[in-house]
Amino acid sequence: MTTLTIHSNRLSQYWALTKPRVTQLAVFCAVIGMFLATPDLPDWRVVVAGTIGIWLLAGAAFAVNCLVEREIDSRMARTARRPLARGEITAAQTLLFSGVIGGIGMWVLFNFVNPLTMWLTFATFVGYAVIYTMILKPATPQNIVIGGLSGAMPPALGWAAVANDVPMQAWILVLIIFVWTPPHFWSLAMYRRDDYAKSGLPMLPVTHGPEFTQFHIWLYTIVLVATTMLPYAVQMSGLIYLASAAVLGGIFLWYAWRIWRHYSDLLARKTFAYSIVYLSLLFAALLVDHYFTF
Repeated sequence: MTTLTIHSNRLSQYWALTKPRVTQLAVFCAVIGMFLATPDLPDWRVVVAGTIGIWLLAGAAFAVNCLVEREIDSRMARTARRPLARGEITAAQTLLFSGVIGGIGMWVLFNFVNPLTMWLTFATFVGYAVIYTMILKPATPQNIVIGGLSGAMPPALGWAAVANDVPMQAWILVLIIFVWTPPHFWSLAMYRRDDYAKSGLPMLPVTHGPEFTQFHIWLYTIVLVATTMLPYAVQMSGLIYLASAAVLGGIFLWYAWRIWRHYSDLLARKTFAYSIVYLSLLFAALLVDHYFTF
């Protein structure tokens, strides 16, 4: 194995620690928040710096999550190939990596965006890496509900980056992601319930059973679709968004109803995949509506 190959493998291992697919969705929602924060186009320098800073701090939080859960990850088929679970990266290396990229992220946000965004993003880091990962996740099956606030913060971070403020409209976007998180994550937990049983984590399908979880996926999806009507109700968005939210929400309700009444692991897998597409398209519709409303 060449030196170049070794370095390439090590870089890919550190990249995996940041959970790039999850980070991408979070940063995407943050960027949408940046554009919604102003009636005109935001300053591109703030967008670039805000995106980099939020991305780095999100990656640092996910690295800490991988460190804390390395033994749990090693017992689950879905996560057993993560670098820490396989022993490819040490705890000290992970802490150093998280500290470096997190520190750079804070420096970028403070110097090129504004202190409010830096502190809000740092609070989100603490909320996810410490409060959710270390305290809530191993303690209660409602972990994903209570701890979902940290994962829902990206739109507020993006809004703060451009406006140096977090008004009611930004918190509505946070609320949408907050309510979206349980049906999104519990769909995954349903078809991975045997994995979670091995992990020792008190996930809802393990502690309360599949039928209880299926019903709560349905209930939370109803609340989610109702919540997504708020941007139109407060005149934050127009008909383009309203129509998009109605169609996307109708599809999500159809998936959730079938999970409750006609469950299969394949259906849960499809629901989980759709939930990611749903959130992406919903926020994209907000952006389109913001500039092309009628």
